[in-house]
Amino acid sequence: MALTFELDPPGGNDLRDGVIALWKDVSNAGGAVGFVPPVTAEEIRPEWLRHLTAVAEGRTRLLVGRDEEGEIAATAFLTFNSHRLMTHWIWLYTVMVHPRHQGKGYGRDLMAAAAEAARGFEGIEAIRLTCRGGTGADRFYAACGYKEVGRVPGAIRVADGDDRDDVIMLLPL
Repeated sequence: MALTFELDPPGGNDLRDGVIALWKDVSNAGGAVGFVPPVTAEEIRPEWLRHLTAVAEGRTRLLVGRDEEGEIAATAFLTFNSHRLMTHWIWLYTVMVHPRHQGKGYGRDLMAAAAEAARGFEGIEAIRLTCRGGTGADRFYAACGYKEVGRVPGAIRVADGDDRDDVIMLLPL
């Protein structure tokens, strides 16, 4: 079964709890989405609130993928660039597919849905994202059509003695 995607779903406790649970499960499975395992829902909540504030202010859009049971199985945040010389591209953040759904093609579906959403935003010509080196995420994004356009060696400190590259990727629309 395919995921059903919705841009800017209605807020509320179900959305909050679903996204936070997804974020926790992805993080604890080793996903590179801003945390290092182990992480709790309480640790993720402040980051969710920061993202939600950006959504409420219209700076960010939330894309949610639901599985056949209606559970949140995938998300991505699309953030408009506020610099006046860079408003023609958008950032893609916190791209997640629940571990129980990985290997089913849902990640590619999520990336295609994000690109389709971005194409619907006036004046947007490209999507830019960054990913943590050493995770294979850069290979995944490349398979989705993104090109590596930069790399900052050792910019992400996962743990003492474990620094990872910050890989910058771009998808022209």
